[in-house]
Amino acid sequence: MTPTPATATAAGWEERDAALWALLDSLEPEEFLSRMDVLTAELGPDHPVALFERAAARDSLGHSDLAVPLYREALRGTLPGERRRRAVIQLSSSLRNLGQAREGVELLTAERERGQDHLSDALAATLALCLADSGREREAVSVAVAALAPHLPRYQRSMAAYARLLVSPEED
Repeated sequence: MTPTPATATAAGWEERDAALWALLDSLEPEEFLSRMDVLTAELGPDHPVALFERAAARDSLGHSDLAVPLYREALRGTLPGERRRRAVIQLSSSLRNLGQAREGVELLTAERERGQDHLSDALAATLALCLADSGREREAVSVAVAALAPHLPRYQRSMAAYARLLVSPEED
C-alpha cells in the first residue's frame, strides 16, 4: 500500500517526535520545551496528540502543575493508540506530585478495568504510589506485589496469594 501524503506526514511527525524525546537529557530544558512546542504546533493547538506531548514534555521536566491541565484537555479529545492510557498514567502521577493522589487512584482504578496491556505494570506502579500517598499502604503493597509476582522466577503463585491477603485476609 502506498502511503498517502497524510499518512506519510503522520509517520514523519511521529519519527521527529521520537527523535526529539531521544534528546531530552542532552538539551537544556528550555530548548527541549521550545522544540516540542514548535513540533506540536504543526498539529494545531487543540489537537489531542499535541496537547499530550506538550503535557508529557512539561511533566518530564518537573512541571506537574503545567502538565495536568494539558493532560486533562488531551483526554477530552481522542488520543490514538497507547497515548490515551499513557495520559491517564502520567496525569495520575502528576496529580500525586501535586498532593491529589486520591484523584489519581480513581483515574487509575477506572483505567485498570479497561484491560491489560504492556503498560499494565506501569499503571500498577503508579497506582501503588497513589494509594500509599492516600494513606492506603496495605493496598499499595498488594498492588505492587501482585504486579511483580508474574516476573519472579519462582514463587509467583504464593506472592500473588500474599498480595490478595494483604487486602482480603482470610477469616479464621
